[in-house]
Amino acid sequence: MSAIMDINEILQRLPHRYPFLLIDRVLSSDPGKSLVALKNVTINEPFFPGHYPHHPVMPGVLIIEAMAQAAALLSFSSGGDKADDSKVYYFVGIDGARFKRPVVPGDQLILKVEVLANKRGLWKFGAVAEVDGQVAAEAEIMCTMRDK
Repeated sequence: MSAIMDINEILQRLPHRYPFLLIDRVLSSDPGKSLVALKNVTINEPFFPGHYPHHPVMPGVLIIEAMAQAAALLSFSSGGDKADDSKVYYFVGIDGARFKRPVVPGDQLILKVEVLANKRGLWKFGAVAEVDGQVAAEAEIMCTMRDK
């Protein structure tokens, strides 16, 4: 297992920036196999005023995006690559997405991804998002990295 990745290392590996960067820390990583990341969900998120004003809930599509960003970090760490101006990482598919509980301000979203397959540059990941040990969402995510 490799060491924890802080926000500065995440910013070196992912092209995403505020308000779309959805990973705060990598808790553990086993390159080529699995990664566990953390997203602190706060009331200051830009989507909460509109989703929903009287009952703030993190949109499911952003939970899936957070899992995809964790998967990107795993693939970058597995291949030794970093985000740069010559490559782009595309989200190419989602299978079996399920939402089990709402994610609300104050939650810590734990994102667990594992490599299921990597064939000809197409990565398939099993992904789970948990809050307090309970599954909030799960999906199989497919991604690929391409030259621009």
